[in-house]
Amino acid sequence: MDDALVATFNRIRDELVSTLMYLLGNSDDAQDVAQETFLKCWRARQGVPDVLNLRAWIFRIGLNAAKDFQRSAWNRKARPLPEEEVMMPGRNDGQAELLEDQETLDQLRLAITQLRQEEKEVFLLRQNGELTYEEIAEIRNLPVGTVKTQMRTALIKLRKVLNPNGTSEE
Repeated sequence: MDDALVATFNRIRDELVSTLMYLLGNSDDAQDVAQETFLKCWRARQGVPDVLNLRAWIFRIGLNAAKDFQRSAWNRKARPLPEEEVMMPGRNDGQAELLEDQETLDQLRLAITQLRQEEKEVFLLRQNGELTYEEIAEIRNLPVGTVKTQMRTALIKLRKVLNPNGTSEE
């Protein structure tokens, strides 16, 4: 079972770090918390055979580790995301389209950082973590309906940023 834990963690590590980066504000803290997440998972590995969804379990531990990190006195001062840390590699499109895509991506990233904490967590766990609403509800100890409402609110806010002249309902 140790191999399954390591393999699953390695497979989702980039998604976990990306999610943590949005929650914590910078890449270094996200990397530190991802490392702490692995250590916590490793220490609890004897319970892995009882885990139904290893991916959700790892994300839950990561989310809790991020919350612990945010609460610690040493790390209370939030650090902003430097531009170069959140830039994703571009595609091989034309330069104008690439710049337009980058502008939209920058707007989206900024909008995500401005969501309420619970909306941000639900959105990132759903999008980056690819978790179901049920898994997110379990991780956050909330009813599924609450999670869906938080996701809907986050999506409405993000749509307003990306399409300010459009409607917020689809």
